[in-house]
Amino acid sequence: MKPLFNAPFASHGRRALLAAAVAATLATPWAAAQAQTAGGAAYPNKPVRIIVGFPAGTGPDIVARLLAQKLSEGWGNLGVIVDNKPGAGGLIAAGEAARAVPDGYTIMLGETGQLSIAPSSYNKLPYDPAKDFAAVSQVVTSDFVLLVNPQKVPARNVKEFVEWTQQQKGLFLATFGAGTPGHFGAFMFGDAVKLKPEPVHYKNTADALGGLFSGDVHGVFASVGLAAPQVKTGKLVALGATGATRTPTLPDVPTIKEQGYANLEFSSWFGIVAPAKTPPEIIARLNADILKAVQSPEGKAKMEEAGFRVTGTSQQEFSRIIAADTVTWGKAVAATGFKAD
Repeated sequence: MKPLFNAPFASHGRRALLAAAVAATLATPWAAAQAQTAGGAAYPNKPVRIIVGFPAGTGPDIVARLLAQKLSEGWGNLGVIVDNKPGAGGLIAAGEAARAVPDGYTIMLGETGQLSIAPSSYNKLPYDPAKDFAAVSQVVTSDFVLLVNPQKVPARNVKEFVEWTQQQKGLFLATFGAGTPGHFGAFMFGDAVKLKPEPVHYKNTADALGGLFSGDVHGVFASVGLAAPQVKTGKLVALGATGATRTPTLPDVPTIKEQGYANLEFSSWFGIVAPAKTPPEIIARLNADILKAVQSPEGKAKMEEAGFRVTGTSQQEFSRIIAADTVTWGKAVAATGFKAD
């Protein structure tokens, strides 16, 4: 009996099949690491939604959009949608994310306030950070800077600001919402400089900056990413940064610790969490692909350009960070006696 294919054709066929397999792999850069869902389907095979609890243009939104772009590219341009759900300091978004179907197609870019501060600030939450979410990866950290309006405040460093505010009828600091890191950062600042601040809560960053420009408030602790454009154009002045070291985005701005206030250091972070019952293999896939996205030269450069320090952690490390910061911020909340409800 003659063979169905002669040897040269069989060899050519094998080469063609191999070439097709390689092409398919290259078409989806991260295809080799795809997870399998319970039904056997590869994950992801449709667009993924990232819920963000803050408006467009804010720090969390910027991080989510940069991450979404890199993830989508890695998944063969499958599509990653950033869904802004602002309100109540991110609690509305967190409540929705906690109730989402745990299939990996709805995740949340959470931040310090939602996951580590809220448990101490609220008697009742629409979610339980410890029980309703599975940590995936911390993505970035963000220092804050103390901003003032040079047209309203004559100070150009922290010491001058403290001396100036002592002559005023109070120290009024804007916040981007009750229960946020900037809110309790204002109290930390007050403790460090021996002044009692009066926090003025605004619904969003635009309103808070408006209060600063109008002179209704004396200053605000804003994230580096938000502050940098205002500082570089000269519209606002940064008196000091809250990190352990100077931020590369504003290298000429000294830390507040450098200026003699050794106990004042705080920052916030943003990271991806998923509904608690999301399959572990999908959590692992998300973690691996997030690390690839933020640690790639382009992804890292864009995050740093926006004013963030790229981290990218394991699932276990991010879970530990959330738990540890819940204790740390809980002490800060208790010291103020603040309760949002």
